[in-house]
Amino acid sequence: MTGFAATAALALAGALALGTTTPAGTTGPDPLARYHHQHLTWRSCVLGPDDTTGRDLEKAGAQCADVTVPLDYADPDGRTIAVAVSRIRATDTAHRVGALLLNSGGPGGQTLGDPPWVREAMKDTGKRYDVVGVDPRFVGRSTAMDCHWPTGSGIRGPGHDRAGFDRSTDFAQELARDCRKHEGDVLPYATTRNTARDMDVIRAALGERRISYLGYSYGTYLGEVYATMFPDRTDRVVLDGVADPDRYGPRLLRGSESANRHALRDWAAWAAARDTTYGLGRSRDAVLTVVDRIQAAAGRAPLRVGGYRVDDGVAPMVVFSGLSQDNDAAYGDLAAAVRDLRDAAEGRTVDPSPWLADTLGFTLTGSESAYGSVQMAILCGDVAAPRDPETYWRDVRRARAQDPLFGPVTNNIGPCAFWDPPRERPTTIRDDLPALLVNATGDPRTVYAGARAVHRGWPSSRLVTLRGADQHAVFGVYGSDCADPAVNAYLATGRLPATDVNCAARPAPAP
Repeated sequence: MTGFAATAALALAGALALGTTTPAGTTGPDPLARYHHQHLTWRSCVLGPDDTTGRDLEKAGAQCADVTVPLDYADPDGRTIAVAVSRIRATDTAHRVGALLLNSGGPGGQTLGDPPWVREAMKDTGKRYDVVGVDPRFVGRSTAMDCHWPTGSGIRGPGHDRAGFDRSTDFAQELARDCRKHEGDVLPYATTRNTARDMDVIRAALGERRISYLGYSYGTYLGEVYATMFPDRTDRVVLDGVADPDRYGPRLLRGSESANRHALRDWAAWAAARDTTYGLGRSRDAVLTVVDRIQAAAGRAPLRVGGYRVDDGVAPMVVFSGLSQDNDAAYGDLAAAVRDLRDAAEGRTVDPSPWLADTLGFTLTGSESAYGSVQMAILCGDVAAPRDPETYWRDVRRARAQDPLFGPVTNNIGPCAFWDPPRERPTTIRDDLPALLVNATGDPRTVYAGARAVHRGWPSSRLVTLRGADQHAVFGVYGSDCADPAVNAYLATGRLPATDVNCAARPAPAP
C-alpha cells in the first residue's frame, strides 16, 4: 500500500457476499433493501453564513442530502452512519445520460463541493448528467472520524540519523494509539471496500441502474475497486492520476522519488529564471543547493518560522507538498516558502508566506486532524504494512543513497506499522474495464508508470497522456485543450477514443 489475522479472515464470508446487490431474478431477500430504497431529502447545501462551499453549491444549483448506510455491511441491521452527497441535476433531460459520481482523492478528501467546477469543466456535456459529489464515510459532512492528532498527516521524514528515525517511529506509534483510543470502534470499517459499498447504496438511492464515475488520484483506486465489486453497475468511467492497484497501500509513495526529483528540478529552473523575484539563485543547480542547505540547517537545529519549529523531518515535507501542480501560482508558492526557510536557516526572523503558513499549520497542528485520521485509517485498513521498524530503517538508508531529500520520506515508517490487521483481503482488481485513463508523464504522486501498468492490464481501456508536465490530476485542473476535450467526448458519447491520445504540455511562459 499482507498478511492479516486468521480470526479476521473467518468473519469475512458474509461481508463479502453483502458487497453486491441481490441479482435480478433471484428469490432471496435483499439484505440492504432498506438502504437501496431509502427516500433522500434534498435541501440547501448552505450550513451557515460562513459556509463558502455551501454558497458555491447553491449558486451552481446544487442541493444536498444524507444517505444512510450501515457501518458494518456484515451487520446491515446494526449501527448506521450518514454519507453526505450533493447534486446538480441534468438540465438537458432529453439527452440525459445518468448520474456521474465524483471522488477527488485523498483518501480522506472532501468531494461534496466539487460538482460546480467539474460541471464547468464538462462544458455542454455537463448538462446531460446529474453531477454528484460525495464526502465518503467519515469525511467532511458525513459521519465524522477524528483521532485528535497533533497533525494533519501521518507522513514525516525520518531526519538525518538513527535518532531522528527513532523519533519518527515513536510519533507514528503515538498516532496509531490515538486512533485506537478515540475511534477504535469504527476504525475497522474505514476501508475502500466499504466506501465502494456506500457508492452502490448511493447509486440505488438515486434510482440509477448504473453510474458513471470520475475519480482522481486515490479516487482512481476507489473506482477500480467499485468496478471490480459491482461489475454491472458502471457506465462511463474516467480515472485521472491513475493508481496502480499492485502498488497501492500504506507505502504507496515508494517509487515516486524519481518523479519528485524531476519535478523539483523543473521547479528550480523556473525559480532560477525569476531570481530577481525570489533571490534563490540564477541557475537550477544554485536553487537546488539552497534546498540542500535548508535541509542541512534543519538537521542541526529546528528552524524558527513564525511560531513553528521546522526540523529535518518536516522541511522535506514542505518541498514535497509543493510539487504536485505544474503552474506559475503553485511554483510561486513553493519559491516563496523556500525563500522563507532559507532566511530562517540563516537566522533571520521570518513571517511565513500564506502557503507556507498553511502547510506548516497542516503539518504541525491538529487543525486538519480529521483529514489525516481518515486518510491513514483507510490506507491501514485496506492493506497491511510491515510491522518491524528495522525494515523501514533499512529502506530509508538504501533510499537515502539514491535521493537524500525524498527517499527517506517515501520509505519512512508510518502509523500503519502499529495498526490492527485489515479485516478483509486487498481487492484483486478485475482483469479489464473499458475506462478512460488520464495521466501526466511527470506526475509526482501517481506516477506515469502506474497508469501504463493499469492500461496494459485493461486492454479495453484508452490512455490520455499529458506529456511534459509535472502535474497531478489533469481534467479540469491543468487546462489542457487536448486532454479535456478527449474526456468530454467520451462522457458525451460513451465511446472511447479509437487509439490512445497524446497531449502536449502548455508552452512555458516567459519569466
